Amino acid sequence: MRVSVVIPALNEESCIERAVSSAWTSGASEVVVVDGGSRDSTCRCAAAAGARVLSSPPGRAVQQNVGARSCVGEVLLFLHADCRLPEDGVAQIDEALGDSAVVGGSFRQRIEAEGWLYRCLERGNSWRAGRRQLPYGDQGLFVRRATYEAAGGFPEVPLMEDVMLARSLRKMGQLRLVEGPLRVDARRWQAGGVIRQTLRNRCLLWAWRL
Repeated sequence: MRVSVVIPALNEESCIERAVSSAWTSGASEVVVVDGGSRDSTCRCAAAAGARVLSSPPGRAVQQNVGARSCVGEVLLFLHADCRLPEDGVAQIDEALGDSAVVGGSFRQRIEAEGWLYRCLERGNSWRAGRRQLPYGDQGLFVRRATYEAAGGFPEVPLMEDVMLARSLRKMGQLRLVEGPLRVDARRWQAGGVIRQTLRNRCLLWAWRL
């Protein structure tokens, strides 16, 4: 299957080239970076790495939908700019989608920092994606294009667009957790602290549910 990689970006010059290069190395058929109005060199760096660069209003959901509409692959893979795919990422997706009951899925993570808290976080995220069928966007969400379109794409809301799409997808079929690992920059947890950032995410999720 042809896998199209969509990377939403906003002021990501420090990491966008690595994300794009990892997508090509993993076997992507096309790589599209959708810029939400960066004021740095994000667009230039993305183009230099071989991506097709599009412009969009800011907002991860909006940007990802814009990118998806421009793609031709039978499978869409949404990759955050601070993440990197494994070399056999597309092969893992192809194997997972060999099962017709599987409509999409995500990757196990490897957060690029040392410490037991990060390993606990990785295991917790894998449990949520694998057992609860609820992957987050920073786990490299992939989906059959037809299923994505049937679900209506990402709800264009400021937060929780990944959770909302995943909840729709799991009603349509199985979401498979593949081995990866997807390499994730630890900057968010390092800036806010692992426990504080995790609690913040939980509070946002609870508030959204309410």
